[in-house]
Amino acid sequence: MSRRLSLPDTSAARVLVVGDVMLDRYWFGEVSRISPEAPVPVVRVERTEERPGGAANVARNCAALGAKVSLLSVVGADEAGRSLTRLMAAEGIEAGLHEDAALSTTIKLRVVGRQQQLLRIDFEANPAHEVLRAKLAEFRRKLPDCDAVILSDYGKGGLAHIGEMIRLARDAGRPVLVDPKGEDYARYAGATLLTPNRAELRQVIGRWRDEDDLAARAGGLLRELGLEALLVTRSEEGMTLFRNEDVLHEPAQAREVYDVSGAGDTVIATLATMLASGADLPAAMRLANRAAGIVVGKLGTAVASREELRGVL
Repeated sequence: MSRRLSLPDTSAARVLVVGDVMLDRYWFGEVSRISPEAPVPVVRVERTEERPGGAANVARNCAALGAKVSLLSVVGADEAGRSLTRLMAAEGIEAGLHEDAALSTTIKLRVVGRQQQLLRIDFEANPAHEVLRAKLAEFRRKLPDCDAVILSDYGKGGLAHIGEMIRLARDAGRPVLVDPKGEDYARYAGATLLTPNRAELRQVIGRWRDEDDLAARAGGLLRELGLEALLVTRSEEGMTLFRNEDVLHEPAQAREVYDVSGAGDTVIATLATMLASGADLPAAMRLANRAAGIVVGKLGTAVASREELRGVL
């Protein structure tokens, strides 16, 4: 395989992202003393920030790479849901965020002091079946207008009909990329590609002795689920693409790791955008590896823009 790598024209790429969205909130401040009430630091909050998280961050990464993006998800009829709608509009993303009045929008609140995350507080609940069914109907309508589908599963209940979504997309001839969650990968059967990280894959296939054992176990999973490929992100070991015909590996980019949160979102977003732009899977993987190297050097959920990616090529 040639090592020459170029960035394709992404302006015509159309990506449909479906999954669990959340609002990432950051409270930044200074730490100068320990609380007299308990042995914990006192953070004097100086500024706050909101960013799209989960599937919303995936959509944001696709848009930053130049793709036209549609997002489907469920939010609560609350202030956090309205914030997500506003943030998506600011990114130029067409967002179908169905409201569930009985649901609270998932929020991840991070308290950061001296550029270090001190605490994370999660607020979450599962959406109602009726709202999810409405999202499936919209998924059917949007399929003809996309070139690739991303299903971003964060285990929050937003992908209850994922099996049907995969079938519909594959019947329409669209590649389906899934960021999986949990130990039951049977629900992802028939997808084009799964992108688990090292720890997530270990939950499903067990610990491997060496690279040959890993390849054998990954190959078994490919056949069992009827997948075309499995891309495993392996932190400092880079990433490995398993297909029925070969195994390809990309070493990690030599960059200082500042924060790995959201790196998986960037990987799957880059893969889908590049495939939708006509790149083959090995080239898309290598570009995704470069993009991941960019975002781990940033604090919190972040994006790798097309300009940044061109810069590292």
